[in-house]
Amino acid sequence: MAARQVTAFSPRHWVERALSAERAGHADLALAEMESALAAYPQDAALANDAGSLAQRLGHYHLAETRFAAALALAPTNPDFAINRAIALTALGNSREAAAFLRTFESAGGRIARYWSVRANAERSAGLMAEAGRSYDRCLALEPNHARALHGRARIAIERGEDDAIARFERALATNPRDPDLWLGKAQAMEVAGDTSGARDLIEQILVQAPGWLDGLRLLAQLKLADGSSDFADHYGTAAARMPGNPAIAIAHANLLAVHDRFTDAARVACEARRRFPDDPSLALLEASYTASGGDDARAEALFTKLLDPSAERWLQEARHALRRRELSRTHDLLDRVERETPWSVAAWALRGLAWRLSEDERADWLYRPDTAIRAMELAGAEDLVPRAVDALRRLHARSALPLGQSLRGGTQTRGRLFDRTEPIFAELRAAIERTVEDYRHGLPPGDPAHPLLRHRDRGFALAGSWSIRLTGGGDFHIAHIHPEGVISSALYLVVPEDAAAPDKRGWLELGRPPPNLRLDLGPIETIQPQAGRLALFPSYLFHGTTPFGREERLTVAFDGVSPDAGV
Repeated sequence: MAARQVTAFSPRHWVERALSAERAGHADLALAEMESALAAYPQDAALANDAGSLAQRLGHYHLAETRFAAALALAPTNPDFAINRAIALTALGNSREAAAFLRTFESAGGRIARYWSVRANAERSAGLMAEAGRSYDRCLALEPNHARALHGRARIAIERGEDDAIARFERALATNPRDPDLWLGKAQAMEVAGDTSGARDLIEQILVQAPGWLDGLRLLAQLKLADGSSDFADHYGTAAARMPGNPAIAIAHANLLAVHDRFTDAARVACEARRRFPDDPSLALLEASYTASGGDDARAEALFTKLLDPSAERWLQEARHALRRRELSRTHDLLDRVERETPWSVAAWALRGLAWRLSEDERADWLYRPDTAIRAMELAGAEDLVPRAVDALRRLHARSALPLGQSLRGGTQTRGRLFDRTEPIFAELRAAIERTVEDYRHGLPPGDPAHPLLRHRDRGFALAGSWSIRLTGGGDFHIAHIHPEGVISSALYLVVPEDAAAPDKRGWLELGRPPPNLRLDLGPIETIQPQAGRLALFPSYLFHGTTPFGREERLTVAFDGVSPDAGV
């Protein structure tokens, strides 16, 4: 009798109870109903899959992955359950695992369009662009109007430098003309093809109808910056006036001004917006942070004191402010809070290293390991690779622009991931770099689980991101910066100006000098002379920039190395 009471409801009845609770906005009750269902029917694979789908819709991706895995354990050949588990893994940031997992189901799922779409999405998220392109093509062969595959394949065309990107976006738009991301992609493809005026006209037309479209606002700023406009961000103010209830516009506006060193303007935008949105903690933090970066330490201190948001980003920005004031004990205390919230924060380690240097703490040498962690190495096969890479990169730079929101001050930067492009030279260049990075890794000291670089020493590095920078002199340079998503960072020199050999070190790479807005009297801990065919490698938490040089070309390739488990 008791057993019958436990299983009084059918699996479908339990699912309907959970769905009803979900529709009513009672997420916890919905999950509880599903847990009761699983307790009653622990061997029902379809029920476990339904439980995973519910958890995924509610944003509980770890639980979703567990439920989908349970469904697969009960029905190990079911491709739908495998696809669902891969979606959950990708949402968790485990895209490489998701892609590898789905490859084992190809025989069961290969005739299902959704299988290829989900596999392609995982591959793209993992940085496997060529594989993703092939998987999208397999999906579209089965279902030519598959909306997500059309969009994804068009994105691949941009990212790999394929000539038909505009046509692909137009095909996707014919299926889904209301998707703003597709219009954005078409505009980006037009820009890449050299039609910057057409791209700008398209974005401006859409912004008339959707003034709060953040991606469109950013692309318009990029197009205006490429045209040399000093007021490249003024349209954010127009958008904010048209959308007075949207604080996200002001947040994006302030952040954009700040990354282009206009800290006072950024603080003003945040301050004005905060009057309209006094309860928005992100605006209060931006005002405090950019007021500090602009040099008004007293006002910044008052603003930080009033902040109520106990977030890692707040502690990080306040630590930056404390460091400017040489309040080193306070800096370390704030960085301890950051690390408790976001362990291994690259930005936190960057600030901690500067604080140690200011107090002449021996831990600075432990952190930077300048004898082994900062190296300039000859690229394997450089003699053959460099001339061919230079020719290909100059063609790309002829259609590239000054990037928005980067460390570059002058010059041009290639779009997308350079190593994902279809030209064979970039695959060759990547392979040579990977060999050199391995030599660098083997030259590091033994692994150290407490060290932000050496904890990765024994597992190696995956290449993430890749781009080329072309500076043409007359004051072009990189302002000091870090790469907060990396473990190691780089500069591969392909063309070097003659004055790099001068004793004043013009155009040299400086490692360890803080950015000007920190106002710290610290010089570089190491400098590297650019030489064609040399690859500079160093920890990503180490501030790095370049000095200006004369009117000659400097051409480089750069990338970040990350943990092999990281999605790239």
